[in-house]
Amino acid sequence: MKKGYLLLLLHAHLPFVRHPEHEFFLEETWLYEAITETYIPMIDVFDRLIEEGTDFRITMTISPSLASMLADELLQNRFLKHINLLIELSEREMERTRGEHQFHELAHMYHENFKKARYIFEEKYGKNLLKAFKKFQDLGKLDIITCGATHGFLPLMETVPHSVRAQIQVAREHYESVFGRSPRGIWLPECGYSPGYDQILADNGIEYFFMETHGILHGSPRPKYGVFAPVYCPSGVAAFGRDLESSKQVWSAEEGYPGDAVYREYYRDIGYDLDLDYIRPYIHPDGLRISTGIKYFRITGRSNHKEPYNPQWAREKVAEHAGNFMFNREKQVEFLQNHLDRKPIIIAPYDAELFGHWWFEGPQFLEFLIKKIHHDSQVIQMISAKEYLSEYPKNQVLTPSMSSWGYKGYNEVWLEGSNDWIYRHLHEASHRMHELAEKYTNVKNGLLTRALNQAARELLLAESSDWAFIMKTGTMVQYAHQRTKEHIQRFTRLYEDIKNSRIDEGWLRDIESKDNIFHAIDFRVYS
Repeated sequence: MKKGYLLLLLHAHLPFVRHPEHEFFLEETWLYEAITETYIPMIDVFDRLIEEGTDFRITMTISPSLASMLADELLQNRFLKHINLLIELSEREMERTRGEHQFHELAHMYHENFKKARYIFEEKYGKNLLKAFKKFQDLGKLDIITCGATHGFLPLMETVPHSVRAQIQVAREHYESVFGRSPRGIWLPECGYSPGYDQILADNGIEYFFMETHGILHGSPRPKYGVFAPVYCPSGVAAFGRDLESSKQVWSAEEGYPGDAVYREYYRDIGYDLDLDYIRPYIHPDGLRISTGIKYFRITGRSNHKEPYNPQWAREKVAEHAGNFMFNREKQVEFLQNHLDRKPIIIAPYDAELFGHWWFEGPQFLEFLIKKIHHDSQVIQMISAKEYLSEYPKNQVLTPSMSSWGYKGYNEVWLEGSNDWIYRHLHEASHRMHELAEKYTNVKNGLLTRALNQAARELLLAESSDWAFIMKTGTMVQYAHQRTKEHIQRFTRLYEDIKNSRIDEGWLRDIESKDNIFHAIDFRVYS
C-alpha cells in the first residue's frame, strides 16, 4: 500500500507564430526547436515505457495555440525542411570532426537523434504529433488538460470579464475538436487566478485547475492540509497547489539538477562557434547566427572555459538525480502522512520545454524517474488529478486568493513599465468586441460573420501573455511589440469596417490566411 502520490505536470505552450508571407521566419524556430528537443524526445520516452509495460501517469497541458501549430500543414512541412537541414548539417559535422574523437562521437549522436526525430515525426505519426499525445491519453497514461485559448493572463482582464469567458470557452471548444472529449482540467495561464474565475471554469464543465502555492495558503479560510490535498472553490471546482520543494530541485539555478557540471551546456552552439561561411546555410538567411541544436560542451563550471560533453557521464548523473528526486518525495510523503488523515499528493509542475530544450537530459530524467517509481518505490505512486479526486471526493471548501507563479507571485511580470501600455488597447478592443457580439448576434450575412469571427481571433491573439512577458524579459522585444500592435490594428480596422458596412473581402481573406487559429470560432462567445 503506497503512502502518497506524485502528480507530475508538464505545461507545454508556445505563442501562435505562423508567417506564411515569409519563406523563413526566425520566431517560427521556437516551435521547431521545441518539437525536435522536447516533444519528440518525450513521445519517444512514453512510447518506450508503454512497450516495456511500465505504468505511469503524467498530466500535460497542450495549450490551444501550441495544438493549432502542431496541426498546421504549413508549419508541419516547414519543420520537415528544418529537420532535414539539421540531418545534413550533422552529416557535415561527422566529416569535419573525423580527427577529433570526442566531437566526432557527439556529431554522430546528433545525426542519429535528428534522423530518429524525422522518423517519429513523419513516418510514425504522419507529421501530426497530436496523434501521439492523443494515443497516450486514450491509453490512460497521459492526462491532457487545456489552457487559456491564447494564454491570456486572466487577472489583468478583470475589468473585461467577457474576455476571460472567451479565453476559457474557446479553449474548451478547441480541445473538444482536437481530442474528441471535453477537458476535465485546466492550467490557468501563468497560474493566474482571481476569486470568482472558478465559476467560469465550472460553467464550461471543468472540474479542476492548478495554482501557485500562496493562492491556496492565503485562501479563506486557511487550508487544513496546505497544498498537499486539493480544495474545492465555492463553485465546486477543485484547486491543486504547487509544492515548492519539488519545484526548487528542478527549477533553481543554484540548487537545481540542470545546473550540474556534467550536463550539456545550452549556450555553446556551433551556430555561434563555427566559421560563418561554413554554417551560413543552416542559420538565418541574412547571416544572423542562431542556435542549431548541435552543442559539444558540458556546463563544466561558471567560467567561460568549457570541457567536451560526455553523454555517458550525463546519463549516470541523471539516473542519480532521478533517484534523489524520488527519495526526497518519499521522505516528504512519510513526514506528511503523520499529519494528514489522507494520502498526501505532491504537485510538481514544470514548463515542458525545460525537459530537452533547456535541459538536454530532461527526457532521460523523466524516464528514469518513472521507472524508479514504478519498480522501486514502496512509498509513492504517480497519479492524475481526476484519480485523486475519485479517491478523495470530499475536500475542504475555501476561496483561493489572487495569485500567479510569476516573479513575486502576483501581476508584476505582466504589468510594469515595459508593458503596461498594452492594456488600455486590449481592454478597449475587448469592450468593442463585446459590443459587436451583442449587436450582430443574429447576423446571417456570410462576409459579415467572417469579419466578426476574425475580429475575435485578432483580439485573442493580441491578449497572449507571451508578448507582455517578452517585453519584461527583454528578449525579442521588437517582435512582441509588432505582434501586439498588428493584432490591435487589424482588430480596429475590422471593427470600423463592420460598423461602417465597408468590409474589404480581399484584405479579410489575407489576414484570415495569416491568423488562421481556431477555424470554428464563433464571435458570439463575446456576447
